[in-house]
Parts: sequence; structure tokens; C-alpha cells
Amino acid sequence: MIMKKIALAAASAMLLTTVAFVSSPRPAYAATAVDCDAVMNELNSGKHERDVAKDLNTTLYQVRKCKRKAKAAAKAETKSSMQAKSGKEMPAAPSSAMGAPSPAMAAPAAAASPK
Repeated sequence: MIMKKIALAAASAMLLTTVAFVSSPRPAYAATAVDCDAVMNELNSGKHERDVAKDLNTTLYQVRKCKRKAKAAAKAETKSSMQAKSGKEMPAAPSSAMGAPSPAMAAPAAAASPK
């Protein structure tokens, strides 16, 4: 009888906790897309990431994401300008791992074939 009461109390506590977490309001940040240009202007003016996020009413994650995008764009621009200067195209990586057989797979095939 006591075990049933303990089990009922534990189940009720778990249900209550679940309902409390589900119904709690979540903070609403960046309902629309973040203006990365504005974020980068603020960062380039010398503000810290946390201050920019607070001023633009967005999350620190979104500020860092904009910073990464800007860094990747600058890297791609540098790479394309280097290609234009040299007049050469950079060698492309194989599109898939299955495109070329590995040397380990070629060796057993060569050993098995009759001469």
C-alpha cells in the first residue's frame, strides 16, 4: 500500500514538473533574420559581441554567426582574387569518396588478375 502511494506521488511530481517546463515562457529573440551588415558595423566600431547583441536585440549566438559568415566571405573573396591574379584554377577535391578507388582496393584486384 505504501509503495503505491510513493509511486503515485513520484508520478504526480514528474507530471507536474513536465507541465511546468512546457508551459514556461521562452525568451523571444530574433523573430526575423538578423541584419549581419548592422552587426558587423557595430563590431567594427569597437563594440563587444555582448553589447552588440543587447543593442540589436538578438542573441550572442547570432552575432557570432554573422562574424563567422563575414570571415568566410572574406576568405572566399581572397581566394577568388588570388585565382584571378594567377590565372589558374585551384584543383578541386573529388566530389565523392567513391569516385576513385583507394590504393588498398587496387592492390587485391591486381594480385587476383592472371598475368
